[in-house]
Amino acid sequence: MQIASIEQRVTETKNERSSLDDAPAKFAQQRNALLTEINSAEAKKRDADDKLVAAEQVLAEADKAEREFREALSAAREVSARDEARLEAARARKNDLVREVSEVLGGEPTDERIAEALDTKGAESDPAEVAAKLESLERERERLGAVNLRADEELTEVEKQHVGLTTERDDLVEAIKRLRQGIQSLDKEARERLTASFQTVNEHFKKLFTGLFSGGTAELVLTGSEDPLEAGLDIIAKPPGKKAQSLSLLSGGEQALTAMSLIFAVFLTNPSPICVLDEVDAPLDDSNVERFCNLLEEMTRQTDTRFVTVTHNPITMAKMDRLFGVTMAERGVSQLVSVDLQTAQSFREAG
Repeated sequence: MQIASIEQRVTETKNERSSLDDAPAKFAQQRNALLTEINSAEAKKRDADDKLVAAEQVLAEADKAEREFREALSAAREVSARDEARLEAARARKNDLVREVSEVLGGEPTDERIAEALDTKGAESDPAEVAAKLESLERERERLGAVNLRADEELTEVEKQHVGLTTERDDLVEAIKRLRQGIQSLDKEARERLTASFQTVNEHFKKLFTGLFSGGTAELVLTGSEDPLEAGLDIIAKPPGKKAQSLSLLSGGEQALTAMSLIFAVFLTNPSPICVLDEVDAPLDDSNVERFCNLLEEMTRQTDTRFVTVTHNPITMAKMDRLFGVTMAERGVSQLVSVDLQTAQSFREAG
């Protein structure tokens, strides 16, 4: 019966081992998927930041162009206003001249009246006065200057360009607003998730620390900034009989136990089917190794995780359910040996 039981146990062990062969690949796949999501989120954030910078640069260029067009529009309006003023002055001067000529001719300056006036007064006119009069009129014409007949068309073109630039600027401002809202939404969600995870890990850390040290208190503290995304992390620990202090001021064994508490707190927040611990009990003395083994037993009861511990400590090995070791029966030939301590204990009790 014992042989059959052992063979059945061996078969179950082989099946269990076969089922665990794919576990590292699955864990690696899950880890890669999480890393891919993180990289994707970071890429999106970087892309959003780049788009924001580009949009702000385009907006600055649009503002600069708008200022230039505004200056051109203002200059065109000034030129148009000057031309209109000159035109009005010329019209007023023309009306004055028409009125003066009408007074001299005794009516509207028609060709007949002008010819009649020249016939009657031409002989009596002084050539010097006529030359002076002509020179004065030429100076007056030069003072009026040229009239820009395309001022209205140029003003219309500038106004159209101004409307187009204003529309583009409004579109850019709206795009920047949407980008900023997206970035704020991502930051808000990241802060909420980080805060919730931090609080959960902190609660697990407090309980595990108190259990490992059989008393005392500890907590995780965000430092350096009120924003969780920008803040640092500090560990404040108070073992029994000591004052609260940072992790760097604790002894080597206390630092190791505190670090275990933090690692297992993170593990409890996001557990996995398997956990490998490599020489974590190396810096601990015998009493702390006992506490570590008790913590492993408690974690085994609370979770469905299988813990694989790499160790050379006999106390830790004695607390394990199953041992795997390498022996060298012949020189240069290594052989894997496994021992089921629970089965061996049942054999010993039966014997």
